[in-house]
Amino acid sequence: MILREVMHLENTVLMSEGDIDQAVRRIAREIVVRGGVDDVVFVGIRTRGAPLARRIQAAVAAETGAELPLGLLDINLYRDDFSRVGAQAEVRETRIPFAVEGKRVVLVDDVLYTGRTVRAALDAIIDLGRPRSITLAVLIDRGHRELPIQADFTGKVTPTAEDDDVSVCLRETDGRDEVLLNKKGGGA
Repeated sequence: MILREVMHLENTVLMSEGDIDQAVRRIAREIVVRGGVDDVVFVGIRTRGAPLARRIQAAVAAETGAELPLGLLDINLYRDDFSRVGAQAEVRETRIPFAVEGKRVVLVDDVLYTGRTVRAALDAIIDLGRPRSITLAVLIDRGHRELPIQADFTGKVTPTAEDDDVSVCLRETDGRDEVLLNKKGGGA
């Protein structure tokens, strides 16, 4: 008898389009309440952090009337595993058309997991200047940190298993708004 392990994938919707919109508005409100918007700039981590940063920026503008600067950051050259994936890493444009010196940077990403992407983003921002502060806004915090990094603004905290996948789909990149948890499990 041959014993075969069968992997199955169970998809659960963590956030619908409405949930995502509500989370973006709440994060924007929390940013405004925490310290106003003087000297605030947004930096979205490519790929899905960029459209989320645009959405949060727009929600802050709708609430306050302030049109705050927005930059887009590619962290591939700052990855701590770049030497292992170097030739395979696709380096995309970083566009930060403002000085970060003395600014309150709100770094935006879709999912916070190990913290390694955020660590790379911090290195990239610091290379551009010395901001007054850097805070982190994420749509999903799924746990399993490998580095001491914590989000300041979170859309949803979702405990996951390490081998689970969290897929953020945004209309700007994927044609729809949805966050899925793909629970992986085995059986005999």
